[in-house]
Amino acid sequence: MAEEIISESPMMQASQLAVFFQQIETKLDHKPTEVCRLFHGRGKCWPGLEQLTCDWAANQLLVNLFKPVDDAFLSALKQGLAKLAQSGRWEQAGGKAMVLQHRYSDGAPSEVILGELDAKPVVEELGCKYQLDIGRNQNFGLFLDMRNGREWVKSKSKDKRVLNLFAYTCGFSVAAIEGGAEHVVNVDMARASLNKGRDNHRLNGHDLGSVSFLAHDIFKSWGKIKKYGPYDIIVIDPPSFQKGSFALTKDYKKILRRLGDLMAEGGEVMACVNSPTVTPNFLIESMAEEAPQLTFVERLDNPTEFADIDPEASLKVLLFK
Repeated sequence: MAEEIISESPMMQASQLAVFFQQIETKLDHKPTEVCRLFHGRGKCWPGLEQLTCDWAANQLLVNLFKPVDDAFLSALKQGLAKLAQSGRWEQAGGKAMVLQHRYSDGAPSEVILGELDAKPVVEELGCKYQLDIGRNQNFGLFLDMRNGREWVKSKSKDKRVLNLFAYTCGFSVAAIEGGAEHVVNVDMARASLNKGRDNHRLNGHDLGSVSFLAHDIFKSWGKIKKYGPYDIIVIDPPSFQKGSFALTKDYKKILRRLGDLMAEGGEVMACVNSPTVTPNFLIESMAEEAPQLTFVERLDNPTEFADIDPEASLKVLLFK
């Protein structure tokens, strides 16, 4: 899970929006065909734009504000978007719609700035198809900063049994089956998310007989999960906090201490942390304590478009074997 909202919020500056639009225009010049992030202010590499992001999905520009802004900033942002829409660059990129989502407000309301929003587009990434759900929730169904993690899973899954914990809409599962996995087990408390994951597999023409969907509380279902094992690859990608069910620093170790019972000999683990306040050392030290049979291998790089001024605060994807 990713895109956690950070409490510290530097003042957004309308005077810096020229930088934002310059970056968007440069990316659109390359006519992106896959879903991708065009601008990532949240890595704090762009002063005055720290709470602003922009994604490209099915020829739609999705602009996100993570904190309230003053009227001057909002007006300048909308004027800039209108100007972009009138440009030949927008037409050449095949742009269809622009949406502004206020992620800081209850329900994360969206407003369509241009065109007609396709709220459920099918997008592609690394040869896989995913259906998004735009404008209704804080997240649209695929965490783009986890692209390299999905690529790793796809490259490693040939003839493997894979366990996908906190599966959400099953992006890792789709990547694993696309990579030739023998079987994938997805576990998530949210049945609705797993249903979307099932649809994602259907979009890719996958045999659902090779995929299991367990709508269970992980901590109450180790017996069921173990029954499908042992697993050659285990993916752990939890939220930092989920009221009543998961607190990262308290509950992560409970998962790690179960790995010995779940893994096949020579198995690999991809363990993820998205909290800006938790460093990679937390996972490395916790793994050494709870699953000493596993050795830290490396930290995967995040996609370049998610550059962060503080790598310790960005998404951490760690590999163990």
